[in-house]
Amino acid sequence: MNESPAPKEPAHDAEDFTDMLSELRVLLPGAQLLNVFLITLPFSSGFKQIVQAEKWVFMGAFVFSIISLILFTAPAVQHRLMRPLLNRRKFKHFVTWQMLAGALALSIALILGAYLVISEVLGHVAGALVAGFTAVLVTVLWWALPRAMKC
Repeated sequence: MNESPAPKEPAHDAEDFTDMLSELRVLLPGAQLLNVFLITLPFSSGFKQIVQAEKWVFMGAFVFSIISLILFTAPAVQHRLMRPLLNRRKFKHFVTWQMLAGALALSIALILGAYLVISEVLGHVAGALVAGFTAVLVTVLWWALPRAMKC
């Protein structure tokens, strides 16, 4: 078979790809740590005593945390299965969307996790306030500020 070699990618594409991998290396430990915390929570002695509403908040945090972990680790598996990578630009675009979806899932998990922990320690009002503050911080620092600075 005569396969033509893959076209050379521009240098900035390779740098973008390296940057993207570095960003995943930053996001992944946070998602893993949150998952470990949430996985162990139901096995703690006091978990059975929390009210049903808090169990639903826990389930939301846990599910979104798992989703974020899957989305952050998927590019490594996909890259391995797709080797040799014939269309790096298309792969990078696809992975970018996975990373953003993972960040959105992690955002929700962090907000719900903040509510769960603070409401258990200080009550539901404090939990709601801290969750709201967490939501504002995540929205501003992760989503709004980068878009505003890009313009």
